Amino acid sequence: MRDGHGTRSSWPEHLHPGALRFSRSSDNYDQTIPFYRDVLRLPVVDEFTDSFGEDGTIFGLPGTQTHLEIVRGHGTAHADDPLDQLVFYLSGATAVETATAPLGEAGVRRDPSPHPYWVARGAVVYLDPDDRRVVFAPWVFGEEPEPIQRGGRQDHRDRLRAQS
Repeated sequence: MRDGHGTRSSWPEHLHPGALRFSRSSDNYDQTIPFYRDVLRLPVVDEFTDSFGEDGTIFGLPGTQTHLEIVRGHGTAHADDPLDQLVFYLSGATAVETATAPLGEAGVRRDPSPHPYWVARGAVVYLDPDDRRVVFAPWVFGEEPEPIQRGGRQDHRDRLRAQS
């Protein structure tokens, strides 16, 4: 089944998960857990210690059907990938200001050079303790129109239209 945007509105017929987890290792685990728990205030739904040699914390997004797992890294630093992002789509600039206020109060670093896509859409990007990007976008993807701030730059969709 497809929704009005041409995307699936349900899982494929052969795949019906009860939950979905995104997992990341962290070389700065002792700083990363308080960042997500205390600053972003994501709810902790489980923690584990020495489970098959791993320590970790599981955050609900917001419950247990979708969750983010952070596992203590073992010195295998991840590559600095600017597209390794956790994106929160929020309804409007006021929602972004409210959501990012605790980060500003905690002195969390903003991304000094966020991806131009986020800049053009008015998103705010912070860095977690592992330098992964946490994006706060001022529209709900798939439900609200995507904002476009022109500022002299031609939007990507306009360039594609001009090429056809």
